[in-house]
Amino acid sequence: MTTIAQAVAERGLTLPAIPQPRGSFVPWSRLGNQLFLAGQICERGGEVLYPGKVGAEFDLETGKLAAQACALNLLASLSDAVDGNIERVVRCVRMNGFVNVAPGFHDVPLVINGASELFIDLFGEASRHARTAIGVATLPGNAAVEVEAIFEIRD
Repeated sequence: MTTIAQAVAERGLTLPAIPQPRGSFVPWSRLGNQLFLAGQICERGGEVLYPGKVGAEFDLETGKLAAQACALNLLASLSDAVDGNIERVVRCVRMNGFVNVAPGFHDVPLVINGASELFIDLFGEASRHARTAIGVATLPGNAAVEVEAIFEIRD
């Protein structure tokens, strides 16, 4: 059985520990075969990796790395929910991305591609998902990016 952590490692990345929620919520919730993953910011060990605004402190490529960091946090929650078994993941169904942007920055969807591309790489073309990408004035911890997702899973 391949685990999500192994699949991530094969791409030269590391699956982090599930970040501690910064509010009164849980990292994931299941309804039938749908797994709702709470929004994750670009943090590790409680420290924001990319604090600030994309288009001011960070360029597009760095914003994509921040989105990928969010996706890795989401994958940590997903791994927990499926006991690490990547075979239980059918696909990513939907994702919402929020980018802390400087005024005039218009490439928000391209930033969120950093998360989308990782999910598609891991779970295949069937994992192309519906998505919203929104530029916002601020995010928790002054994080550059936050991403949430819904996955379809098998029992």
